[in-house]
Amino acid sequence: MSDHKPTSKRPTLDRDRFPVDPWALREVVYHPEAMPLSETLFAVGNGFLGMRGNSAEGRVAHEHGTFLNGLHETWRIRHAEQAYGFAEVGQTIVNAPDSKVMRLYVDDEPLALDDADLLSYERVLDFRTGVLHRELLWLTPAGKRVRVVTSRMVSFPERHLAVMTLEAELLDADAPMTISCQLINRQDGEDEYGHGGEEHEEIDPRRAERINDRVLLPGEYWQRGDRSVLSYRVANSGMRVAVAADHVIETRNEWRSESTIQPDLAKNVFSVQARRGVPVRVTKIVAYHSSPTTPTRELIDRCQRTLDRAATEGIPSLYKRQREWLDAYWWRSDVDIPGQPEVAQAVRWNLFQLAQATARADGLGIPAKGVTGSGYGGHYFWDTEVYMLPFLAYTSPLWARNALRARQEMLPRARARARMLNEDGALFPWRTINGEEASAYYAAGTAQYHINADITYALAKFMHATADIAFLANGAIDIAVETARMWFTLGFWRSNGGETFHIHGVTGPDEYTTVVNDNLFTNVMARFNLIYAARSVRELAELRPEAYTRMVARLNLREEELDEWERAAAAMAIPYSEALGIHPQDAHFLEREVWDLSSTPEEMKPLLLHYHPLVIYRFQVLKQADVVLALFLLGNHFTREEKLADFEYYDPITTGDSTLSNVVQSIVAAEIGYQDLALEYFLHSLFVDLADLHKNTRDGVHVASCGGVWSALVSGFGGMRDYDGVLTFDPRLPASWPELVYKLIWHGTRIEVILRAKSMRVRVVEGEDPVSFFVRGVPYQVAPGVDADIPLPDQGPLVAGSPGLSPKVRRRRDDGSLMVPSVPTYTEPIPIVATLPPPDDESSESQDAASGRRRQTHRPVSERVPERVAERMSRRSPDTSMGELDSAQPQPDEAVR
Repeated sequence: MSDHKPTSKRPTLDRDRFPVDPWALREVVYHPEAMPLSETLFAVGNGFLGMRGNSAEGRVAHEHGTFLNGLHETWRIRHAEQAYGFAEVGQTIVNAPDSKVMRLYVDDEPLALDDADLLSYERVLDFRTGVLHRELLWLTPAGKRVRVVTSRMVSFPERHLAVMTLEAELLDADAPMTISCQLINRQDGEDEYGHGGEEHEEIDPRRAERINDRVLLPGEYWQRGDRSVLSYRVANSGMRVAVAADHVIETRNEWRSESTIQPDLAKNVFSVQARRGVPVRVTKIVAYHSSPTTPTRELIDRCQRTLDRAATEGIPSLYKRQREWLDAYWWRSDVDIPGQPEVAQAVRWNLFQLAQATARADGLGIPAKGVTGSGYGGHYFWDTEVYMLPFLAYTSPLWARNALRARQEMLPRARARARMLNEDGALFPWRTINGEEASAYYAAGTAQYHINADITYALAKFMHATADIAFLANGAIDIAVETARMWFTLGFWRSNGGETFHIHGVTGPDEYTTVVNDNLFTNVMARFNLIYAARSVRELAELRPEAYTRMVARLNLREEELDEWERAAAAMAIPYSEALGIHPQDAHFLEREVWDLSSTPEEMKPLLLHYHPLVIYRFQVLKQADVVLALFLLGNHFTREEKLADFEYYDPITTGDSTLSNVVQSIVAAEIGYQDLALEYFLHSLFVDLADLHKNTRDGVHVASCGGVWSALVSGFGGMRDYDGVLTFDPRLPASWPELVYKLIWHGTRIEVILRAKSMRVRVVEGEDPVSFFVRGVPYQVAPGVDADIPLPDQGPLVAGSPGLSPKVRRRRDDGSLMVPSVPTYTEPIPIVATLPPPDDESSESQDAASGRRRQTHRPVSERVPERVAERMSRRSPDTSMGELDSAQPQPDEAVR
């Protein structure tokens, strides 16, 4: 077993700090050094508005984050060497004005968690109420005990609304108390403590761009009574945003209020003569509205209407509606694993993140980090369609429909992008906010043409689950048609005893192998896209002839195009190696050397942060599942023997550097029999953010991985598939789990599946129509009042252990050459120095007495220069410029997830 795989030590949380609670994330010990991670884990949001888990005091933070989906700034991308068709406009999410700040002072001494004397502390994110609650006991410098309770809720029913409270009570003596509520533009300014935008200390291509120029240009701002308003126009993108806040104080103490406002800071301050045992409670109700074009005056009016409606309804009603909304969400979306409380807690945290990222996106895209952080610049990727949309389609179809509508709205710009790249149809951007391609590194970005097929695949998934022909008829069919057109012009025909259709110069999901010919994932998905488009057009012509006629006129579609698509699909080139009995990732993948991950030092991982891309591209090494992803998404195109051979080949050379990989490996491992390994991969994905396994959760939740967790449960262990619109099950319940319970919606009828080791029960819980399905090839049907109890002799095949890259196994390519795993020796860039450093100490190398081989020890750049480079440099005259040596610095402007 290669050591890059999940280890036998299963990931979990520090249970002294985070006790097990199946319905909440509970923190009982305050750890300031863990602030970057906890800000993400305790974030609240609804898909439109998101607030990081910063303390109400609003002082020290990793990132003071308040995000509105789609609110972004743009800039002109400056390429070192410009070329035709390169992305021109960069985009990054903007930090919206911060309304979380509610500062407490007692005896004019501030509560600041970083240096406060805390006698007790507890913070809880409740998955059933959607409320972040914190309670602590503070001993002031004067020796007074103060009970402080704060809460924060971003409303699901009210898309633009958030509610925050702060309650303080003196337990020992009377004292003056002040609560300062603020709105702060942190994108451009600082508060009185000098806390503004976060600075990046290291280069990491997964992090958001930072803009030095002014971003939010002030518009109208004012205060009336206890209401404060700020508004802005985003400098280059032209977007507008407004925020308004109401404040309500409740106490039997004497109090007074004052307010001040500036373009970037509004304060509503409540000064209280607090008596012992008499609590003070301040509630802050905040509304956010944004738009690409609407004037700020109108956005302010919308904010005021939102606040007025909340005031009329009352705060208790807002909390009640939130609970009711989440009760309905959990009823249709929960996955229950009885007897596994730790797993159940982590599963529900992941499912809660999916609600927070998608529920109220309402036709906007779904950022890779949701609205929990600025990672990946707030961009939308293919993650949405492949990893999140299946969950949405089978639990909350309206949300899936909204996500697909966002892609439909991008079609005009996608068509323009296709023209720029000499193709017909439409080419969707690999990363974007506003619909334009924002990937400055085309090799791992624009070249990922597979996003076209991913979006059409998601459309098919939605149609399989809902049979919503009206959605196709109302314009979604354009997605399938325009993506198919792109594939047909991108590919080309080649004849050599028979016609084959090839697609060259593309990049698959694996970003460690770029710009290749006949990438298997791309070709298989393109084949699906072409077939699905032709079938959908014919189905529309049969079921909705008027809509079909409008579509033909709108897209100038010719009937013969459908035949051309099907002909290309039938002739699609699918790489296969007879010698190895596997599907090569691309036409030339096997010609590369094999990277020995088991011998790669842990400190050199992830590879993308320690090796130049050109070094990585020369090897057989995967950032994430590529062929294996195709085995899952289109598993009916492969035999079990092919899946087993492919998985055993690719698993040992897959780094898992991407959070998108382990969920897929878990699903395929479960199907082919590596059931213990499947559970290990699943648990890694389950805790990838909770345990910060990739060390970048500080920048936001990996929402696609959360969606993958649901797929691993339902498709992996539950064995659900829907190939060609047929619902099937082939379960793989882990041996340590007594039961797995989940719900699905199929053509308007919701069913519940209860999976046990020896049986499977399916019943209708909502809807009137029967549901037909297969379990291991046997047909069944359920209807209201008619359940199906299905005996299971086993949980599928079992394969012990896991695939490994054994040095004893000598694999030969089709040309007969041996594959010998190895690791690049030198990884550091050549230092730019005027004179040579002294020779390395002999200790920098060690002799392997057993084998006679020399092992190069990895050390920081500043400590050594590769010997071959030093030798070459020593032969040059003293006045030779270092600039004459070959060197290249990475341009880490591309998100690598």
